[in-house]
Amino acid sequence: MNRIDRISAILIQLQSRRVVKAQFIADRFDISLRTVYRDIRTLEEAGVPIIGEAGTGYSLADGYRLPPIAFTIEEATALFTAEKLVETLTDEVNSGSYQSAMFKVRAVLKNGEKDYLAGIDNRIEVLKGRRAPQMHEGVNPMQPVLKAIAEKKVLSLKYFSYYRQVHTERCVEPVGVFYLDRYWHLIGWCQMQQDYRDFRFDRMLDVQLTNNDVLKQHPALKTYIDNYYHERDVHRVVLKIDKKMALHLGDEKLYHGLVGEVDLGDEIEMTFLTGFLEGFARWFLFFADYATIVEPASLRTMAKDLVEKVLLKL
Repeated sequence: MNRIDRISAILIQLQSRRVVKAQFIADRFDISLRTVYRDIRTLEEAGVPIIGEAGTGYSLADGYRLPPIAFTIEEATALFTAEKLVETLTDEVNSGSYQSAMFKVRAVLKNGEKDYLAGIDNRIEVLKGRRAPQMHEGVNPMQPVLKAIAEKKVLSLKYFSYYRQVHTERCVEPVGVFYLDRYWHLIGWCQMQQDYRDFRFDRMLDVQLTNNDVLKQHPALKTYIDNYYHERDVHRVVLKIDKKMALHLGDEKLYHGLVGEVDLGDEIEMTFLTGFLEGFARWFLFFADYATIVEPASLRTMAKDLVEKVLLKL
């Protein structure tokens, strides 16, 4: 990116947030802090009213706005592609809001750009898996959850606890949301349990935004996730699988924690990280006649015990 394009992009970035840190700009454009300071000075000399606060970041004076900026065809295509993902992987209300925003994006495109997007409209599809989760009818969690996070409000949840097979009502202080292995998750402080809990969107029976303020100071979502996976009892599993069978494992191997593969000729050596060794053992039995457990020994013992229990019932 040349300097003129970068300075224009920095100005757009300054309009996108109330305060933008210099390090954030440096990381985005892969430039030094000295270069950031020089670019900011260039904008100031051009008459842009930038307010710089030491240790805080940069912001634009209230009321200053650039006229509407045209999208590049690459930017418009990226947004168009994201629309397909949002439409399939989020709930009805959130999908509708994104589609409405995309109509506004299309409205500012040139005719040639509109034709370009129309030409690829039916050439991009996002398909749900055969076991894709379904939201409960009338429950659209995304918008109220994100609103609660932004406004620091407590959520009232009616929730189905799968492991205990009970319906519960919770007051939850939201921390953040993430998408993993087909499911949206809300991480929040459960006032009933007095601890952080993971609430899956597809198990929410009702979501209501309350007027109660979040009073507890919570860590960032990334901090919670990093600590969660660090503290979990994670097992390393290594299997050797007949290559013909390995081809049929599909995405299942990803859901069970695949982190690496090595081609050994007639076999594939697969390495997994799993937090639930018994569940992994039960999955392994589906193709056990085509595979060998390299490690851990405890998985071999667990698989043998399961086979013996099955034999007793035959």
